[in-house]
Amino acid sequence: MTSHGLPPRNRTVTWYDPLAALELGRSLNGLEFIEAIIRGDIPVPPSSALLGMRPQVAESGRVVMVLEPGEHLYNPVGVVQGGLITALLDAAMGCAVATLLASGDGYNTLELKVNLVRPLTGAAGPVEAEGKVIHPGGRVATAEGRVTDREGRLYAHGTTTCLITRQSNPTS
Repeated sequence: MTSHGLPPRNRTVTWYDPLAALELGRSLNGLEFIEAIIRGDIPVPPSSALLGMRPQVAESGRVVMVLEPGEHLYNPVGVVQGGLITALLDAAMGCAVATLLASGDGYNTLELKVNLVRPLTGAAGPVEAEGKVIHPGGRVATAEGRVTDREGRLYAHGTTTCLITRQSNPTS
């Protein structure tokens, strides 16, 4: 079927059971869990598989996620949808917070602020979203992030506030 005479394009997405992936990493702390995803020992979450983003670097308090901006991510004006860039930043900043968590602990995004400063298209090539923890906190952590291309051009920056749920020490 065509729309206005244009041939359709297709994209196939494969993902793995996210609850089974969590079970694989149950004994790992946050940094070890993300490192296992980077090595391929644990699959990326379904949302990452759908958007084509993956962690590339994980250190204590810092994560770099990579995304290849393709036309399948474009909005009607021919640039990557801002919400997708926001999702990339949310993942990088949240995973940076996760690197500081003990086994069994978790986090949820409470607040997210993103500034989109330049349109992103496939011409940029792969982009990196670097997330860094600003304040680890006991119950609330904050982080910042930046999306840049190979030449260091800035496409977006933001901050997040995450709620920490502690299983390792519930009174923290």
